[in-house]
Amino acid sequence: MKDVDALAPERTRLRSRLAPFLAATLPLLLLLAGCSDRASGKPDSGGGPAVPVTVADVLQKDVPVQLRAIGNVQAYSSVSVLSQISGEIVRVHFAEGLDVRQGDLLFTIDPRPLEAALQQAQAALNQQRAQFQQAEANLARDQAQLENARVQERRYRDLVEKEFVAREQYDQFHTNAEALQATVQAGRAAVENARASIRAAEAAVENARVQLSYTAIRSPMSGRTGNLLIHQGNVVKANDVGNYLVVINQIHPIYVVFAVPEQYLADIKRYRAAGTIRVEALSQGKALGQGQVTFVNNTVDVATGTIQLKGTFPNTDNALWPGQFVDAMLTLTTQPNATVVPSQAVQTGQQGAYVFVVKPDLTVEPRPVVVARTFEGETVIERGVTPGERVVTDGQLRLFPGAKVEIKPARTG
Repeated sequence: MKDVDALAPERTRLRSRLAPFLAATLPLLLLLAGCSDRASGKPDSGGGPAVPVTVADVLQKDVPVQLRAIGNVQAYSSVSVLSQISGEIVRVHFAEGLDVRQGDLLFTIDPRPLEAALQQAQAALNQQRAQFQQAEANLARDQAQLENARVQERRYRDLVEKEFVAREQYDQFHTNAEALQATVQAGRAAVENARASIRAAEAAVENARVQLSYTAIRSPMSGRTGNLLIHQGNVVKANDVGNYLVVINQIHPIYVVFAVPEQYLADIKRYRAAGTIRVEALSQGKALGQGQVTFVNNTVDVATGTIQLKGTFPNTDNALWPGQFVDAMLTLTTQPNATVVPSQAVQTGQQGAYVFVVKPDLTVEPRPVVVARTFEGETVIERGVTPGERVVTDGQLRLFPGAKVEIKPARTG
């Protein structure tokens, strides 16, 4: 008994030393035990604090079926203006970079040399007309003389048959009539020659008039002008390819050219045969206009495996500009009653895509889903969830199967 009583103070000192150590390590051991339960996938039965999350409803609505591609804006048509005659530009009638209408006067080339050429051609025509009138007058005179010679030839023929005059006299009138006949034929040829000369002179006048009209260079179409490439005072050559005066682009309407993978060609042809296919032009998420597909190329690019398409846009507000790069959003059709969730609700795990579904008791269940496609921040789900269920959209990192959640309002802004 004395030995046991002697050890009592020692045990008391030992307990006083171990007490602080046990107080520090006990919470750590309990935390490790809880983490072990989460790692094993077992629900936390300790009733820990609820995890704050935001949720969204699984919806059912009509969703468009779309393709997205990089597109390039091109002018509906483009004309490089040249001069059809040589000469000096004496006036420019437009301001570069502004719209012009078809038929508007753009340039004036010095018309004086061609005005003189037209006057010369007109004078030649007048001369040919005078010669024609002279030829007709000569023909009329020769025809009158021929008629008179024929009358005398018939009279002397009767007299010579009755032997009232000598045969030599009749032969003289007969020869004179034949000579006048030849003269009349020559006169008719002269008239036809003069008529042909008039037609040639008229053609020369028309050609000179056309050449003179080329001194006024007009816009062949409505569009927007580019840089003024040849200024007033410069001398231009006729049809000098490479030295354009100005380039005009038609931008109302306008094209957006883009390419999509050939695997969508059958769908594009099918939906286009059923009606128009809508296409939207976007830049940095901002809509620039809507149009429709008006061209599908007749061959697939073997180098890229894509098919080229063109969308035609009204572009009434000039939002699209030739050479601009945009996103082309092609809408093939609309899928009715699609099941959609916010895209941020879809997580990716080792077994594929899944979402956390919130049960009525405010616990969560990881649910595998089959994703069809995404559209404007929403994901179309083929199967895995049903409309009316709620899925977690924020706070998934702290969740595990059976975890208790506290639903917080979604953050705005």
